[in-house]
Amino acid sequence: MGFRKKNKSPPVLSHEFVIQNHADMVSCLAMIILLGLMFEVTAKFAIMFITVQYNVTQILDEKSEPVNLYQYGPKDVATVFFYLLIAVILHALIQEYILDKMNRRLHLSKTKHSKFNESGQLAAFYLFSFIWGCSILTAEDFATNPTFLWEGYPHTHMVFQVKFFYICQIAYWLHALPELYFQKVRKEDIPRQLYYICLYVVHITGAYVLNLHRLGLVLLVPHYLVELLFHASRLFYFSDENKQKGFTLWALLFVIARLLTLTLSVLTFGFGLPRTENQGFSLADGNFNVLTIRMTCLAAICLTQAWMMWKFINFQLKKWREHSQNQASKKKMVSPKSKPHKREPARGGAANGVVKSEDKTSPRARKAKAS
Repeated sequence: MGFRKKNKSPPVLSHEFVIQNHADMVSCLAMIILLGLMFEVTAKFAIMFITVQYNVTQILDEKSEPVNLYQYGPKDVATVFFYLLIAVILHALIQEYILDKMNRRLHLSKTKHSKFNESGQLAAFYLFSFIWGCSILTAEDFATNPTFLWEGYPHTHMVFQVKFFYICQIAYWLHALPELYFQKVRKEDIPRQLYYICLYVVHITGAYVLNLHRLGLVLLVPHYLVELLFHASRLFYFSDENKQKGFTLWALLFVIARLLTLTLSVLTFGFGLPRTENQGFSLADGNFNVLTIRMTCLAAICLTQAWMMWKFINFQLKKWREHSQNQASKKKMVSPKSKPHKREPARGGAANGVVKSEDKTSPRARKAKAS
């Protein structure tokens, strides 16, 4: 978490020093790459990091203007690395100037503090990616022509926005791995975060490499909307525990998104791609339209959706149990207290150590009677 004023400086190159100053170090590295553009000798290497590579100019019609399209290749690794650095810097800025200030006002516990930071970072990313993805899909006009998911496969050429979108997506999820160390994530939270980070990296990279970027983009947009709603609802919940209506809407949209993902995946891999003209496997042409790869991709998507539904059901059951326990405890507190029973007198007319006589005559009458 860089850009902070520290009272005590830890030893240079120690763990604490790297954690506190990682954003400053990354900023220096990014500046060095940018400065490479100023010199002719290093400019060609710096451009490989900063700009999108493998552009191809195509002329669709004789009357139309040439169109710049893009392919993927090994040089994309350098571009992903540079924007990974940018993601680390933006992560530190959001943490320092937004989330930390909100945490100081809310006075959250350590557990809620960690979850609040996680939801704040992811909500910002999901919002940005959802808006960006919607703008791309609007230009592609997917709503009126859903067959564009498989028509003309392999889709080896991409417009600039699509390729840059995937570069940024891969860079962001790869940057989340070192952030587990930089943000001092608790050990019990690391496995959970590693699961979904690795799933994002594998699925997005797979769609990019296998030339399935159209399907990947269509599946990411509704998924990001659902995740945005969840993390936004969790942020509101941490500010006020009575604000839980967002979770109900999230639960409904979560199930719809899973059904939509399965439907489009089965439609694409089961019916669309098997009927296209280009069948076969060719690395040079970027064609991966064979039964083995199609079934592997479909199985990976189905297993991921099943795992997400399993986690969702367990989450809902846990919330239901907590709600039932809270309701039961409230009923016990409201129920009237039982009235105490009257204490029965002891045998022989003695109560509390005092013997009571059944003779109700006065002492003088008893004395005269005895004489």
